[in-house]
Amino acid sequence: MSALPWLDPDYLWFPPAEEALREPDGLLALGGDLSPERLLHAYRSGIFPWFSDDQPILWWSPDPRCILFPDDIHISRSLRRTLNQGRFRITTDQSFRRVIHLCGSTRPEGTWITDDMEQAYKELHRRGHAHSIEAWNHRDELVGGLYGLAIGRCFFGESMFSLEANASKTVLVHLCGELWRSGYRLMDCQVESPHLLRMGARTIPRRVFLSILEENIDQPPRQDRWRLEWAWHGSRPGEG
Repeated sequence: MSALPWLDPDYLWFPPAEEALREPDGLLALGGDLSPERLLHAYRSGIFPWFSDDQPILWWSPDPRCILFPDDIHISRSLRRTLNQGRFRITTDQSFRRVIHLCGSTRPEGTWITDDMEQAYKELHRRGHAHSIEAWNHRDELVGGLYGLAIGRCFFGESMFSLEANASKTVLVHLCGELWRSGYRLMDCQVESPHLLRMGARTIPRRVFLSILEENIDQPPRQDRWRLEWAWHGSRPGEG
């Protein structure tokens, strides 16, 4: 780690993402800060922070990169039944603070969402860059959610949580439907997991990911605001 560049908090700069180490998982740089300007610059460059309380800020750009094209979302039969039953009411940006807190506090294995990270993304939300998608049950309880950044035609997913079966999956399906309808090119999932792969995510070479970013990061989506509520219409993205 000593060979990695240390970032100056007063100088907004990153080394090229292509210089990230292959092992472990594309570690690129250390240090810097979590200012909104640095975070936005990082995401636009294919870089994201990921660290724990006992570490300096660590910046990553994995190769390969896990992504989900919105029209590739996979809906299993059991999930489709949940959607058709209308078990959850889906909203956006109605409870960002609770979503990001629950994303961190409900993981039994621990979390990378430190207090500093939580405050940084709350500020990005206040500035209109970070968004939450929420699932509410019939008792109007928040039982699932996801948060991330929307920049250009790219959505950068950060974390999700689920307190009831299929709640976070329902959120992801609704998010992909809205991204597809609004002309978003991809959802960045950062690092692959079995759950994401079952939902339709795939890995692509970092150079391909960076090329997609370059083509879409400055392109506006078809609508310039997030809908407050969505309804399930019984079809996946691309089916009408």
